[in-house]
Amino acid sequence: MEPQLNHAFSVAHEEGKAYWFDRRLMEIKATGAETNDVFSLIEGWHPVGYETPLHLHRNEEESLYVLEGEVIYTIGEKTMTGKAGTFFYVPRNMPHKFKVVSADPARTLTMLTPAKGLQFYIEAAVEADERKLPPATLQPDIEKMMAASQKYGVEVVE
Repeated sequence: MEPQLNHAFSVAHEEGKAYWFDRRLMEIKATGAETNDVFSLIEGWHPVGYETPLHLHRNEEESLYVLEGEVIYTIGEKTMTGKAGTFFYVPRNMPHKFKVVSADPARTLTMLTPAKGLQFYIEAAVEADERKLPPATLQPDIEKMMAASQKYGVEVVE
């Protein structure tokens, strides 16, 4: 039988470890250690025009909820637009990408199920010096991202 955690917790706005990952600010709201490895939760800020590459996750599902801004999300063969209040679900092994199309940065909640997928982002990121989008001069460490991708089953398709 799996051990069950016996505690409740909360993480307020601007609480949780903050990381800069590929031009984004990520604030960790829940980790596997806190959820018995069931899920992890990330609050993310994405700059205007930001776009992920087409990629897939081999080991977890991804759910994204738009808090602010507008994004275009491509999941498999479907392309959908989402404004504040829109929820997207991505099954594992399904190619997907999103792009911020609003005039202002987008803010999202991303849940990874199970929780282990969070480690990809943490290992490929750098701790944020401030709780704002990273400076434009900060370039992603591609080698670090590729190593974390292989380790955690994240595959860039395009």
